[in-house]
Order: sequence, then structure tokens, then C-alpha cells
Amino acid sequence: MNEELETFLAAYPSIRYVDAFLNDLNTVERGKRLDRSGIVKTYTSGLLMPGSLYALDVGGGTVEATGLGFDDGDADRPCRPIPGSLVPVPWHGNSVAQVQLSMYERDGRGFFGDPRHVLTSVLQRFEALGLTPVVAIEYEFYLVDHERTVDGQPQPPRSPLTGRREFRTQICSLMDLEAQSALLTQIDAHCRTQGVMTTSLLAEYGPGQYEINLAHRADPLSVCDEALRFRRAVKGTARSQGCEATFLAKPYRDMAGSGLHIHVSLLDSAGRNVFACEDPMQSTALLHAVAGLLESLSDGMLVCAPGPNSYRRFRPEAYVPMTASWSIDNRGTALRIPVSDAANRRLEHRLAGADANPYLVMAWILASIHRGLERAQNPPPAVRGNAYRHESQSRQTLLPTHWAIAIERFSTSALAHDFFGDAFTKLYATLKQAELNDFDSYPTAREIAQYLGPL
Repeated sequence: MNEELETFLAAYPSIRYVDAFLNDLNTVERGKRLDRSGIVKTYTSGLLMPGSLYALDVGGGTVEATGLGFDDGDADRPCRPIPGSLVPVPWHGNSVAQVQLSMYERDGRGFFGDPRHVLTSVLQRFEALGLTPVVAIEYEFYLVDHERTVDGQPQPPRSPLTGRREFRTQICSLMDLEAQSALLTQIDAHCRTQGVMTTSLLAEYGPGQYEINLAHRADPLSVCDEALRFRRAVKGTARSQGCEATFLAKPYRDMAGSGLHIHVSLLDSAGRNVFACEDPMQSTALLHAVAGLLESLSDGMLVCAPGPNSYRRFRPEAYVPMTASWSIDNRGTALRIPVSDAANRRLEHRLAGADANPYLVMAWILASIHRGLERAQNPPPAVRGNAYRHESQSRQTLLPTHWAIAIERFSTSALAHDFFGDAFTKLYATLKQAELNDFDSYPTAREIAQYLGPL
């Protein structure tokens, strides 16, 4: 028996079932609930699941144009446990555990459609440079009531303290933290039980919106594994306490969107931060990295904004970037160099929404940095002042904020084909085009109400 599994089962004799799952391209969990004998077999020979799981749209339908449905015979591939991901599921009591999986071909190669293998291939290029990325993730999310409004829209949950629904915005409000303290404390406890370390928590701009920062590590694969455990823990804990949690990028029209911000630095073979500097303008490696990231922002929009709701987040003066821009400590730009001491100098990527796949966002960021270091280019001047009114804003720097344009940019991107591979690039673009076509075929309540009468 696998040593990790044997140790775990001995430590948790009450565990009766294990949820074995992978996350598809939309981060939806797909898998099976196994008994103790089933999980032993999974660790021995893998769990067979169809490759078409990576051809599923967000509604769960197979996109046949990907070639992974009937054209592939809906063939199974072995899915193997990710080391370190076998953990209890405390919101289900003491009888259920979970383990994350990654899909492989029968000959042992990583399955091309699995985004974890995409990130692995990017990291191998950093190994060739003798560099190790150190990364951290910040997630924003909303708590929402089970009960929807009369027109089917989400609404904030009632405060456990006052019984009222809050519709105000109070950034960093300790009162809002206090109101949901029991739930937020339980989320943190469940995360720690699952090996996901959180470092800080704050109330964000929207009612019921919070941001939780995950600990930084010199292991991007594990950080992304933990990010997906974090999402599941937040949702599961919220459900167990009578409300819901959503990582939808823009659940409310007039409230703040939810982002996925990633911090990155690089260590050399001696463990030194190659971005380390007193003045960011004097770090050659940092400037090259920024240049590579700026060049790829538009092509990577589909990775960072994967669905129709993602693009509703992009509004001026909403702390969401509208242009390919960078700055020293300015939250209006796509790339920000935060305040820090010289040894901890890093960059923050602020483009992605909370609905994005963390493996793919991480892979795109690191691929862009690698390209920037490789080409040794320098970025344009850093933005100062109001980034939404800055003179650098032009048609050349505007980011594509329409889904169809983003799909086209990604599908023809040289960076995507180079670092993600031709097969994955085609798969992802085909899946997203099918989702777009389906979404656009449905008349909305708004357009019927606004146009039916006059026309």
C-alpha cells in the first residue's frame, strides 16, 4: 500500500469514503466517491475516467468539436493521486476524505488536456534556467444567500448579528468581519485541516465579499493544488452554515468584482531572489519580467477571464486593469510592484478573475515572465497617478474586454502555442468558442424587457 495512504487511513480510522476528483478546465470538480478498498486501488493503479472530462463546458455538456467525445470513443485514462492532497473533509463530518487527481495517458505521459501538466511543462523551462518561482495567491469571493431575489438574482446573506442584509460597501470593515466571524473562522480551520495555510483575511468592497490570502511557497504546483482545495473548502463550509459562497467574477452589477491576484518572485540556484533590489527600476530581471508580462496580457485574457461574466468585472476605476500597464504600488494597473523590503521584492499580477483556473493563470504568468527574461526587453515607463486617466492609455494598450476577441487572441497566440502546446491551445479555444456560441443563443430577460415592446 502507498505510504501516504497507509499513514492517513491509520490516522483517520473513521474515514469510510474518499472523494477522488480532478478539476476540469472551468475548475468544476469531477470524480467519484470511493470506499476504502476503492481508494487503495486508485493509489495502486489509478482511477479510470474519460478524457472528455476536459471537453466539458461549464454546464457539463461534452463539446464534440474538441475531438475528446465520440471521436475519441470517450476513452478512459488513468487518473493518479496528487501527493499531499489526501485530506479530511471536515464539513462532511468525520467519515469523508478527499484526494485530488491528475490525468495521464496509459504510457505514463501527462494527458495534454490536464492544465496541471501544462503548468508542469512551464516549470520545467524554469528548471533549465536554474530558477524557481515563489508564488502566492489572493482570492476574493462573495457569500450569498440561498434565497434569490424575485427576479432570480443573488443577494447578500442576512447578518448573523443584526438579521439585516447589507448592501453597502465598507472596505476593510472590522464590523463586517465580526458579523461573519464564526463562518470565516471555520473556513480557516477547515483549510488548515486540509493543509492550506491562510495568512490574512479582510472584508472587501462588496457586501458579503471577502479576500483571503494563501501562504507563499517556492512550489507553484502545490500552491495551485491548495488553491483548488481552498475553493472547495470555502464553498463546502458556507453550505454547511446555511449560505453559499461564489467565486463568480461579477455576481452584482453595481458591486465590486472578485479577482485572483498572484504574487511572483524568482529564486536562483543559491536561493537568492533575482528580483531583490532597493529600487525596482534598477532590477534588470524584474524589468525584463514586467516587459514579458505586458506583451502577453492581451493574448492571455481568455485564461484570466474565461467566461461571459468575467468581462463584466472590467470597469474603469474599479481596481481592475483596463490597459496593459504596470506601476510601483498602484492598484489600477495590471501589474503592480508592491511595497516591500529589497529581499522580498516581487510583482503582482492583477488581471485574473476569481473564476479563472489557477493552473492556467499561473502557467500563463510564468510563461510570460520566462519569455521576458529570454528576450531581455524593457517595459515602457511605469504608470503614476490615476491609471484610468493616464496618458499611456491608447488603442494599443487597451485590453480585449469582449469574450469573442479574447478567444481569437488566445487561439492565435504564439506564446500559447509555444508554452501550452498546439493541442491544448486548440482544445481550450474550441471549448470556449462553444460556450460563447451557446451563451449567445439565449435571449436574456433584460433584452426582452427592453426591446420587445418598442420593436
